[in-house]
Amino acid sequence: MTDQMIIALVTLTGLTIFSLTAMRCWQGWLTLKERELERSVPRHPEMENGSPEGAARIEIADLKERLRKLEAIASGVDL
Repeated sequence: MTDQMIIALVTLTGLTIFSLTAMRCWQGWLTLKERELERSVPRHPEMENGSPEGAARIEIADLKERLRKLEAIASGVDL
């Protein structure tokens, strides 16, 4: 084998190792972000078993309450 073939094989081996390592790191990072998302999304087990209309009403009432509080803060009223 010539020197050029040896250099080409070593380069190809190094590139393969680097690519596999980068792919494994990328998959680990995606898994980490997926777990963070799962933890940050609030779970509502009562919504899974209850009626969707009731859950939607509760959520709308909660949003209205938050909006009322934000409007009070914006107008300078102390709650």
